[in-house]
Amino acid sequence: MNKPITRVFLVTMLMFAVLVGATSWWTVVDANSLRTDHGGQNERALLRGLKVRRGVIRAADNSVIARSVKNNEGIYSRRYPQGDLFGHPIGYSYTSLGQTGVERYYQEDLAGKVSDVDSLLGGLTGKDQGGDNLQTTLVPAAQRQAEQLIAAASPVAGGAAVALDPQTGAVRIMASVPGFDPNAIRQPGALARLNKDNQRKPLVNRALQFGYAPGSTMKVVTLTAALDSGKYRLDTPVDGRNNAKISGVPLRNDFDEDFPAIDLTTALAKSVNTVFAQVAEKLGKQTMRKYMERFGFDKKPQLDYPKDAMSAAGVYGDRGQLLKPTSDKVDIGRLGIGQDQLQVPALQMAQVAAAVANRGRLMKPHIGARLVDRDGRTTKTIDPALQAKVMSEQTAAEVTQAMVAVVQRGTGTQAQIPGVQVAGKTGTAETATGTGTKNKLWFIAFAPAADPKIAIAVTVNDVVGFGGDVVAPIAKQLIQTLLNEKKP
Repeated sequence: MNKPITRVFLVTMLMFAVLVGATSWWTVVDANSLRTDHGGQNERALLRGLKVRRGVIRAADNSVIARSVKNNEGIYSRRYPQGDLFGHPIGYSYTSLGQTGVERYYQEDLAGKVSDVDSLLGGLTGKDQGGDNLQTTLVPAAQRQAEQLIAAASPVAGGAAVALDPQTGAVRIMASVPGFDPNAIRQPGALARLNKDNQRKPLVNRALQFGYAPGSTMKVVTLTAALDSGKYRLDTPVDGRNNAKISGVPLRNDFDEDFPAIDLTTALAKSVNTVFAQVAEKLGKQTMRKYMERFGFDKKPQLDYPKDAMSAAGVYGDRGQLLKPTSDKVDIGRLGIGQDQLQVPALQMAQVAAAVANRGRLMKPHIGARLVDRDGRTTKTIDPALQAKVMSEQTAAEVTQAMVAVVQRGTGTQAQIPGVQVAGKTGTAETATGTGTKNKLWFIAFAPAADPKIAIAVTVNDVVGFGGDVVAPIAKQLIQTLLNEKKP
């Protein structure tokens, strides 16, 4: 073999080796990045997605929340039979727009990992390829009721409600008002129009993204820290006189009431600001930080939901940065009563109630219950998982006792349910006496107090009144609905 032929042979072999190497890289080594590319380069995956049935999403009662429908050309598109009812927790999935919410979190399970060979075999055999179906823990009747009641209380500014099973972390309600219909999102320009609605902000999930000052519901956290640290007992007397100086500035009680030498149970029932602000100061920033972190503050929720679509509960500075409770910029006394730039999504306060209800054990919240294949076989179960041991069982029992007093003889009497003992706490943020003042109103609760099945947080915005008058009745109705729910 002469030299020119040898050179041609070597060059040919080199080119063949490069071709084999590149092919192997894209099909084996870097196959996952190509498959999950969303920059428009992998059009084959895009086309395959249109031809593959996406899994059905169902509510706790087995009603369909989301399904894929095939047209005459064999192309699938997503439909949401319950309209705007679950727009926020479930989100949407469209080839041209991507996925949000639960649709995005469970993307791989719902879409299915179908290879080109599987697609070819499916086409030859006629077997429909697709992802697993997802059963959720959401209760449609209670979700609908929550959205209607919140909308009636605050039609424009809206609010949120989250209900959990405290023993498992299952999310029973995740309502955010105003909401949106995911069916409408696929219409040209619809998403842009909703994004421009700066007054209503319908695309924001207020249960997870918007933080609000929790007001006096935060006193449950402060009471927990006080009792569990061993520095206070329920019968410890604290001076609750009006205008006590907190960080050198006088703090008012509601209606300027004085409560000299009041015990902590009565202080929670009457929601005495000066008592819990002083308690928080004496506990100190380190102790308050420890218990806040146990409850889940300062971190994004451990929910089966996209992390970038959730906000952490905590103190936010002037520039929007999350501050630690130990920061010099934090007024720990006012933080202890839910003020001082504290911003908390509804899920966080539902978790506060749930931790107390579950004897001090906070479970990870979850919307998904299980994944089921086309043949009805369960492929994955989302089992209950412990997030944190927040407090001792004794502390949980004592905090429960104080929260029961709130509903029996304190600010939360409108949450009373005949035959069911309710433990709760009211909250009214940015309150000022006088008519016409609009506030952020809260109520957190669990029931039955002795054997809790439901823990709940409800908040409404820009409403005249107090949490006990406006929000406690909403929470009461939702608790009743969920306690009467027939499990499938």
